Amino acid sequence: GYQPCDPQIICNRVNHVQTCLEELEELAAKRRKDLEDSRQLWTFFQEMEEAEAWIREKEKILAAKTCGRDLSSVLTLTTNHKSMLGELGNRRALLHQSVKKGEEILAKKSFNPAGIQEKMREVRRRWKKLEEMMGLHQQHLQEALNFFQFTSEMDDLVAWLQDTYRIVSSDDFGHDDYSTQGLLRKHRTVVEEVEKHRGTIMALRKHLALLAPHHRQGVDLQIRVVEVEQLYGEVAEVAVLRQQWLQDALAIYRMFSEVHACEVWVDEKEQWLEKMEVPEELDEVEVVQHRFESLDQEMNSVMGRILDVNQVVQQLVDGGHPSSEEVRSCQDHLNSRWNRVVELVERKKNQLSSVLKIQNYLLEC
Repeated sequence: GYQPCDPQIICNRVNHVQTCLEELEELAAKRRKDLEDSRQLWTFFQEMEEAEAWIREKEKILAAKTCGRDLSSVLTLTTNHKSMLGELGNRRALLHQSVKKGEEILAKKSFNPAGIQEKMREVRRRWKKLEEMMGLHQQHLQEALNFFQFTSEMDDLVAWLQDTYRIVSSDDFGHDDYSTQGLLRKHRTVVEEVEKHRGTIMALRKHLALLAPHHRQGVDLQIRVVEVEQLYGEVAEVAVLRQQWLQDALAIYRMFSEVHACEVWVDEKEQWLEKMEVPEELDEVEVVQHRFESLDQEMNSVMGRILDVNQVVQQLVDGGHPSSEEVRSCQDHLNSRWNRVVELVERKKNQLSSVLKIQNYLLEC
């Protein structure tokens, strides 16, 4: 009883199956798309939550951070803050990618845009607040760094000034010409250093004005600046005085040296004049006369040196040098001995003159 099927029925069945398959494929594709969109949505919200959690963590860290107690701690905090800025930059790039995903989701309009927009708005608001906190904390760190650097520089400056004051207030002026010259050379180097620091001292108030108001308006810091300026003024003043005292000491030692040389010459000539006897023979008188002519030249030279000594003594006395009495006594002693030599020379010359007159008279007779 077999009868062949109508071909149209077969075609209809095949077309029906084909249509069902296409519908199934469309449903599967739509389901895949919906699942993919859902995955993107929840990935977006997860990334937003992670961003908010990271922001909260950094907000707590920034809220608990101080600006340090000294220069070392501020430098450490500044290094840590730079690392956090690096993290902020990396996190900013990730946040931009997440926001871009949210905008793509909104463009598809597959989900309610209100929650997505609210989440992006909230994260952006908190991110902006975090950046403001980071910037404010960086500003406070920089202010603290400027303050502690300023106080550290002042501490170093005060230490240097105190050491320099001990040097320039020394009562060691040498014990002779050579040692005093050495001290004077060293002191000139110190004076040069003091002068080099003048610009630093003059700039203290300018640097103080650049500090944050709550730092520069501190009474203790303002008093400290005034004290440093006063200490520098004292150092500079004492340095000038010490240089003058060293120069005076050098002048005294050189004067004593010159006085000693003159007195050695005076001793020698004084002994020669006292022992010398005026000869009676004409030939011998002429020889002695020639020696007195050479003596006159020596005396002119020594007289110039003694005049220089007297001038130096007068300058020291007029300047109120503490050794004025000793210097004056030395001067008086030298002048007294010089006058004695001059008198001896004049006496011997008169004796020679008398002998010459007698010899000339006898020759005429």
